[in-house]
Amino acid sequence: MTVTPIKLPVPARRQDPRKQRVDAGKLQQRLRRLTGKAIGDYDMIGAGDRVMVCLSGGKDSYTLLDMLLSLRERAPVDFELVAVHLDQKQPGYPPGVMRDYLAGLGLEHHVIEQDTYQVVKRVVPEGRTMCGLCSRLRRGILYRFAAEHGITRIALGHHRDDIVETLFLNMFFGSKLKGMPPKLLSDDGRHVVIRPLAYCREADIERYAAAREFPIIPCNLCGSQDGLQRVRVKAMLAEWEREQPGRVENVFRALQNVVPSHLADGALFDFAALGTDAAQARHDARAWLMGGEGEPGAS
Repeated sequence: MTVTPIKLPVPARRQDPRKQRVDAGKLQQRLRRLTGKAIGDYDMIGAGDRVMVCLSGGKDSYTLLDMLLSLRERAPVDFELVAVHLDQKQPGYPPGVMRDYLAGLGLEHHVIEQDTYQVVKRVVPEGRTMCGLCSRLRRGILYRFAAEHGITRIALGHHRDDIVETLFLNMFFGSKLKGMPPKLLSDDGRHVVIRPLAYCREADIERYAAAREFPIIPCNLCGSQDGLQRVRVKAMLAEWEREQPGRVENVFRALQNVVPSHLADGALFDFAALGTDAAQARHDARAWLMGGEGEPGAS
């Protein structure tokens, strides 16, 4: 695939066309560099891998496929790309958009048709957000397709901002210090999920997608997006970023610099063994808790 030059949208005040081309090239190079770095840092793709790129029709997955096509031309190893899109039969879905786009790429692609929309409508009470169940159904369909077609890597379009948002969602609503990893083994151990855009900012992806004029299919066709907690967390992070630019990046870097001894999870760090023999410490603690005389460690 030949790398397609892009033109950034022209603002109200006209820019020098030459500067606009330079800016567009820098954006493209930055996204490609960050995608390649994430792939290398987490060993996401290896020789002979058959990578399924999941295309939702949004800016992120289009950009992901573009980056992987570009990187494959220069990669030191050979790997396959398979583009897969799921038509979930949502009302207002434009059936020809993704098919036409994929047909013009010249690579293996599949459009899976499965009416998950009616299933979700039947199960989820009126007025409740449908995204959770919809996502689980979609994941199951894609995992099954991957198993049936020899897929060794499942590539998703989540970016840096998605990862940080997920961290706060899990903290606020799940009481867990848990994010969205760049590389993941599925619960059944059969699938490796990768997120090559893990280092990329959403703002850069948005500019890139606009410049490339991808045929975007909105993710709110079912009309259940407005009440999402993720929308609120996104707004919170945007406000933080306005107040102190770089804060979201610092949060993401914190995920790469975890110090278990300075948290409070005994499964990650053996706090009981600090400062004394571990076995004696446990024995003393049990004796004290069961009503023995003295305090733990006292002689």
